[in-house]
Amino acid sequence: MGKLVDVSHQVSDGMITYPGIPEPAIEEGSAVPGAAPGLGKSSGRVEMVGATGTYVDMPAHRYRDGADSADLDLERVADLPGIVVDATSAAQIGPEVFAGLDLRGRAVLVRTGWDRNWRTEAYGGDDHPHLTELAAKTLVESGAVLVGIDGVGVDDTSPSAEGARPALAVLLAAGVPVVSHLCLLDRLPEEGFRFFAVPAKIRGMAAFPVRAFAVLD
Repeated sequence: MGKLVDVSHQVSDGMITYPGIPEPAIEEGSAVPGAAPGLGKSSGRVEMVGATGTYVDMPAHRYRDGADSADLDLERVADLPGIVVDATSAAQIGPEVFAGLDLRGRAVLVRTGWDRNWRTEAYGGDDHPHLTELAAKTLVESGAVLVGIDGVGVDDTSPSAEGARPALAVLLAAGVPVVSHLCLLDRLPEEGFRFFAVPAKIRGMAAFPVRAFAVLD
């Protein structure tokens, strides 16, 4: 196996993923009365929403008949040939960023560098990088099977957007999972790696945290 590179954020008790998203509550394991030696504690408890830390949005997030965490094909989130696309110079990421790139069958990871602001007030600011709707359509037409970004998400979340999420809608309608809040994409080569971002298999969850990582060839 090649070198493993973790590109997901740690989830901790009370952390803020994005303003307005409930904070996770994590309880450490507690003593279990009468347990056998070596098995004296429970495994702990976590209460959180699906959109916590580094997570994947699945088609069911927007479309009732779309795949949720229990239905999602592993081929969509595991062992995918990856490509990192440098978008560090663009606040609004258009289709030109992907021009001339072979994206078919790949996990397309958009590197903006916004992860440098993680756990700061700036991270959730309205000026975070995002895709345009046309960029999302280009990704679908180019055959991308997964899209990831090292920031808040693929859409503009400023008040002027009025809550519209066109890029996410386009990608999920095409069955393309979207991984948000990646990090450390500068540790990956542009090509030559396999990408994994597998959520737990839970019925009814349309977004769920992942341990996103790459295996370098």
